[in-house]
Amino acid sequence: MVEKSLVLIKPEAVSRGLIGEIVGRFETRQFRIVAMKMEILSREIAETHYGEHRGKPFFEGLVSYITSGPVVAMVVESPGVVAMIRTMVGTTDAALAAPGTIRGDLAQSIAENVIHASDSPESAQREIKLFFS
Repeated sequence: MVEKSLVLIKPEAVSRGLIGEIVGRFETRQFRIVAMKMEILSREIAETHYGEHRGKPFFEGLVSYITSGPVVAMVVESPGVVAMIRTMVGTTDAALAAPGTIRGDLAQSIAENVIHASDSPESAQREIKLFFS
């Protein structure tokens, strides 16, 4: 069954010129990119996107970082894509992310970890609606 996932290439990765490197990894896996755009997120979208973290000490930092510059938002599809992308992305903490994963190879810190990917098919549906009409 074909699934969709939202992927965000975060401001640090955009400013470091890593868009092509990251998109290329998805293309190499033969995932289909069905939507893509670059934008600077509004605070409202960022707060909704990170809503499950509202009230946590790091919430403001998440929102400030994701709105600090342009992101590239993509909808990627393939059978089982959510789990495959989560494996490709690696753990949130760049120091613990395995070599060969996007974060393991490209991220420099837990706070600026270059990429977001939906963590479940249900999250993907909600997130895609937030970023793409």
